Amino acid sequence: MNFRSYPAPFIAMRQPMSRRRFIEGAGIALALPFLEAMLPSLARAAAAASSTAPGATPRRLFAVCNNLGVLSQQFFPSGQGRDYVASDYLQHLQDFRNDFTVFSGVSHPSVDSGHPADVCFLTAAPHPGSGSFHNTISLDQVIAERIGVFTRFPSLTLSVNTRSRSLSVTGTGVSIPPEDKAAEVFKQLFLQGSQEDVDAQVQKLDTGRSILDTVAEQAQSLQRTLGPNDRERLDQYFTSVRDLEHRLQVSKGWETKPKPVVHVPIPVDPANPSAYMAKVKLMYDLAQLAFQTDSTRSITLMLDSASTPAVDGITEIAITEGYHNLSHHGKSPEKLAQLRALDHAHMELLSHLFADLKASKEDGDTLLDRTMVLYGSNLGDANAHVCTNMPILFAGGGFRHGQHLAFDRERNYPLPNLFVSMLQRLGIEESKFASSTGTMRGLETA
Repeated sequence: MNFRSYPAPFIAMRQPMSRRRFIEGAGIALALPFLEAMLPSLARAAAAASSTAPGATPRRLFAVCNNLGVLSQQFFPSGQGRDYVASDYLQHLQDFRNDFTVFSGVSHPSVDSGHPADVCFLTAAPHPGSGSFHNTISLDQVIAERIGVFTRFPSLTLSVNTRSRSLSVTGTGVSIPPEDKAAEVFKQLFLQGSQEDVDAQVQKLDTGRSILDTVAEQAQSLQRTLGPNDRERLDQYFTSVRDLEHRLQVSKGWETKPKPVVHVPIPVDPANPSAYMAKVKLMYDLAQLAFQTDSTRSITLMLDSASTPAVDGITEIAITEGYHNLSHHGKSPEKLAQLRALDHAHMELLSHLFADLKASKEDGDTLLDRTMVLYGSNLGDANAHVCTNMPILFAGGGFRHGQHLAFDRERNYPLPNLFVSMLQRLGIEESKFASSTGTMRGLETA
């Protein structure tokens, strides 16, 4: 709940209370409005924890954004429905034709401004280039809040060639810094610390809970002196504290459980950002391992092509310029040829990801059956900085695929409708996300 949505505060003819003093405790001060802003997400998480059965079929999200997009003429197929003719790029994925749906004519309403729109890929927050822009919660974080209590990590926020741009955004509009080192994430997922390390982490969690207890006691002692509006805020504050305590307790439980064992070596991260495709492959492999061990059910990956120099390891053609310069091709044949080679490499990596997920079994299903893979870009045309007609490919997750859902490429259909369908497939009963108008038309569950 946004603090600014409340009516005017209670007014009394006395010295106003210091908000900082109001909730001081254990050497810290927490401002009530920030706790109030956390309330909707935390309340939803608590409700989900009590209503979602731990034994239910686990379903997952892996969202990938290449922030320079692809060449649309080579990506979008011709025809529509199940009889579409695969494009040049989609030929790489034909072994999995019945495992994915390709969309055209979709976008985020009111999301404009070209490159800055990458941080809105999973939020659909409007006008990211404006000076007053404030981002909103991302799809993966809604999922983390609702079902994240069932895994050691509620979500993973990953990136390639950036440590600042992220697809994941909290309920208060704050970007979550991404992890760009596969080796470090691997260690967090699978390497068990010493008993001293575990004890130290548990002590940190216990300390956090004791601070919350102290703050709550001090706030409650002032309740009888407050007006009705402030009492309402205080009740919401107590709810936030209780939900935070619940999360701390859940985290404490995971600290004492052994991490899963995987028989693969720790990945070696390339030092040079030009090893872009190798980095993407490492992150795909890491995501598959995280899902295979049910370490998390929500992963995002920002591919920051805009910060990538001339890419190494492309066998189709020599790449002579940085990715961003190539994306502003101005219809240059040389640049377009290099971009096509980069896009082909992306499609090959995506094909390998689908193959790995499909080869992994979980209770009779494939991991792809239980994993929604959302691949696309905030840009429909990087050369023109256009955010309409976004290239979107959606695979797995228990939907009926094998089709091209073609919408109006001039008057686009809202992509957030797909997000509503995804949330509902996860058992999260939401009927609205950002600028959605319903669920995704033409997309059915299997």
